[in-house]
Amino acid sequence: MTSASQKSGFYFIAKRIFDLVFGVPFLLVSLPVMAVIAVLIRLDSLGPAIFIQERVGAKRVAGSRGKVWEIRTFRFYKFRSMIRNADQSLHVQCVRELFGNQGPAGKFKLSDDTRITRIGRFLRKSSLDELPQLFNVLRGDMSLVGPRPVPVYEAALYQGPDLERLTATPGITGPWQATARGRVPVDEMIRMDIEYARQQSLGLDLKILLQTIPAVLSRQGAD
Repeated sequence: MTSASQKSGFYFIAKRIFDLVFGVPFLLVSLPVMAVIAVLIRLDSLGPAIFIQERVGAKRVAGSRGKVWEIRTFRFYKFRSMIRNADQSLHVQCVRELFGNQGPAGKFKLSDDTRITRIGRFLRKSSLDELPQLFNVLRGDMSLVGPRPVPVYEAALYQGPDLERLTATPGITGPWQATARGRVPVDEMIRMDIEYARQQSLGLDLKILLQTIPAVLSRQGAD
């Protein structure tokens, strides 16, 4: 599925350069921290340190009428924050209920989730579980800023206007992470991401990155 881009090619070239200029140094500085986190995860519970999941995002590709957005899947990396082989059906059911007959509503977060490990709870609160996504940025699957990539089972529930959320490169952080961080219902999150997709610019990306720092440090809305 494709959707035409409304932005000039210069912005997307500059955005990629922006991601590499800021992302590569951050990745190099973060490597020792990631090594320590990986060891702590392995000591805390059985299973791999990295959680890999197929996620849905978008990438600009050449089409018959110029560049278009191609919706696709890619391998998404996070530090594992749940027990090994955690039952994903709980989140699948939660998402299906949120995207009911009346459209998306409610919040994604599962309260008192017993699948989360001790170190995993800390990683989620501090957002350190997201660090491996810097490799996704390096690969070009993601950007530093953009709508969050979603699981395949969530993207399958998108209808009509919701699909516009996928007309931007997925990001590690985005408008709702920087300003709301899990405290808004899913329909508001989608609205914020669609607004970002329509207005995206280097200035907006930098603003969101700067807003993300205090949002992460405050830990508000993080579970």
